[in-house]
Amino acid sequence: MSLHINLNSMSTRRIFFSRLALDARIGILEHELRATQPLHIDAEIDIHVPRQLNDNDISSVLDYRKLREAIIEECTREHVHLVESLGDMIANRLLKDFPEVQKVMLRISKPMAFADCDAVGIEVVAGR
Repeated sequence: MSLHINLNSMSTRRIFFSRLALDARIGILEHELRATQPLHIDAEIDIHVPRQLNDNDISSVLDYRKLREAIIEECTREHVHLVESLGDMIANRLLKDFPEVQKVMLRISKPMAFADCDAVGIEVVAGR
């Protein structure tokens, strides 16, 4: 007996980014004000699935390249003092620019902040 599940009846899909690495102008310390530093972004983005998936048409899904571009733009367009502010900026941008986004979960880490740990950072969860 074969079980057929209609995926279109499910209401959400999750897009994720694992350890998106970039250099950003972030921080309040003197050396952070002078130079960029590496950031790692982990993101889980829950989206509403409003239409039927068409395997031959990228416009039938939310193109994760556009989400990645928006995250990178928010991280690199200006100096931000607090990683908490950056998390809010990214979450707000994704919710504003992509109406199908229902929930954003971000982990932003600074891998060079301390010599005695792999990274320090924050997590942000925001939704509609």
